[in-house]
Amino acid sequence: MKFGILVNEGPFTHQASDSAYRFAAAAIEKGHQVARVFFYNDGVYNSNKLSEPQTDDRNLVDLWAKLGKEHDIDLVVCIAAALRRGIKEEVLKDGFRISGLGQLVEAGIENDRLVVFGDC
Repeated sequence: MKFGILVNEGPFTHQASDSAYRFAAAAIEKGHQVARVFFYNDGVYNSNKLSEPQTDDRNLVDLWAKLGKEHDIDLVVCIAAALRRGIKEEVLKDGFRISGLGQLVEAGIENDRLVVFGDC
């Protein structure tokens, strides 16, 4: 099965990003494909290379970037949501890219399922 994932929450305030990451990793482990993860609303914070979680905490920005690189996942950050939160191209972790809502629509059309994590 081919999945698209929508992440609407940041990495430090809600479990949604953790759940989305674990879902993506588990789906890949079971032989499914995760084609695109679209980060929207506060989910755009998952792409910020300037975030520095404490040393005994997981670093979801790094985890997403590594998963994307290892499995050729398109990690898309919504431009409107990012700019509203001060996230620009220069603060994106390698492996993430900024684009528009058309990429979310495309993920819904081109994949077998679009799984949403976090409040809309």
